Amino acid sequence: MAGRALGRGGRGAHCAREVAVTLISNGESIVPVSRQLEVLKREVIACERCPRLREYCERIAAERRRAYRDWVYWGRPVPPFGDPRAQLLVIGLAPAAHGGNRTGRMFTGDRSGDFLYRALYETGFASQPESVSRDDGMQLTDAYISAAVRCAPPDNKPTPGEFRNCREYLEREIDLLKRLRVVVALGKLAFDAYLGILRDQGVIRTHSAFVFGHDREHIIAPGLPILISSYHPSQQNTSTGKLTAKMLHDVFARARSLCDGLVK
Repeated sequence: MAGRALGRGGRGAHCAREVAVTLISNGESIVPVSRQLEVLKREVIACERCPRLREYCERIAAERRRAYRDWVYWGRPVPPFGDPRAQLLVIGLAPAAHGGNRTGRMFTGDRSGDFLYRALYETGFASQPESVSRDDGMQLTDAYISAAVRCAPPDNKPTPGEFRNCREYLEREIDLLKRLRVVVALGKLAFDAYLGILRDQGVIRTHSAFVFGHDREHIIAPGLPILISSYHPSQQNTSTGKLTAKMLHDVFARARSLCDGLVK
């Protein structure tokens, strides 16, 4: 079963992983992964698969929150962000209505992002400790940020059909990110979304062997990225102390050590 995923995603110890610019044949030419990811980003931005989510995002963008009345909201599906040569993939649930849906970049402009980017900065994955807009100069090194759903959902609750509609984008990103060593799933819904992809690819038989918990490391199969589960840095979790800045820092310190090949 694992052989199927290794064939599709190139997760084995193939030398193509380590070259400066990874290349993939599209049947007619050799296309840089960075270009393929840019094409995928444009597809995400243009997506209209979920009418409920599109109506909600556009309405929020038109109404705006009073604190952001001078902003021109993004109001479209939010593309992923990061380094095409990433060894770390961070998967969230979905953009926030007045965060990513406003700024046009994952985890940018809301309190969840404040926690996440500080942890990424402290562990060497991000160039600065906060992200306020998609034009603020933030750069990720060796990390890529995506989500299970690309549009802000009402009450932060996508429907099962909306998860399914968006899943293709995450699958394709995973296949294109050839150097991945670690996946950090922020929250159980992102955790389940990732495991669902692995199950349907035949890599794992069931979710039940993988129990969600904070800063818990999961070995999937030889040659595949290690999965780390983490509480989501939602305001609900951070304001109640369920997730502290140190707890999130420790998740990405673990990811940093794994990416660098250091012993835990």
